[in-house]
Amino acid sequence: MRTRRVFLNRLDAAHEPEDAVVVIDVLRSFTVAAYAFAAGASIIYPVETIAGAFRLRRQLPNAATTGAIGGGDPIPGFDFGNSPVALRDADLAGRPVIQTTAAGVRGLNRFRHAKSLFAGSLVLGRATARALLELQPTEVCFVITGEWVDRDGDEDIACADYLETLLLGENPDPDVYAARVRDSDFGRRFQANDNPNLPPGDLALCAQADRFDFALRATHIDGQLQLNRRSAGLPHRRRLDDDLPDGRHATEPSAVGR
Repeated sequence: MRTRRVFLNRLDAAHEPEDAVVVIDVLRSFTVAAYAFAAGASIIYPVETIAGAFRLRRQLPNAATTGAIGGGDPIPGFDFGNSPVALRDADLAGRPVIQTTAAGVRGLNRFRHAKSLFAGSLVLGRATARALLELQPTEVCFVITGEWVDRDGDEDIACADYLETLLLGENPDPDVYAARVRDSDFGRRFQANDNPNLPPGDLALCAQADRFDFALRATHIDGQLQLNRRSAGLPHRRRLDDDLPDGRHATEPSAVGR
């Protein structure tokens, strides 16, 4: 099993990954997604644009919305920001969730046609590695989403390093990688505690390796990307119209991928 990595903000279109892809967003998209499922969410719809998210919510009135614009500020009109602390105590039992973020969700949509697509974060580390080992792809490509002009992205690189080491059959110390999340450029912004939208509590939750025993597998169904929990040997997929009131079929695609 080969591994390689690409950076979302400097892609090489000539070497597009086609096998297994893990889009990594530790701070905070896919940590939030994990906590949403732990809070009872039935499914997550990652939607790339804010307009597309509101359009989908009109079709799914029972859905909760979560997300942030670039830099971490919450989206006006959404139920939750991009905060695992907020989702940790939420009650989302049986509800679909619509998620929009500037990095992680954008990365998932960019690679939505990969043969196998996962949303990765440190809290899902070992579970994601197990899911990949079950599939035995020829190649696993890690997509680093956290690198920006003013951010080193090491929180995501650390997660990729952890997953790669696990795939090699080693038993690394997860605390080493959690420390790198805290010490990354973006991690230090949470530690500064000078921005109410970047609380230190979020960093503490994001830097917990292997907090959950499920992976997040993405599939592209009925024109809409969706995330589902995937435990070992228990893949699950839903149709978008399963969540529509009175069983109507969603014919209007979101803005994803347009």
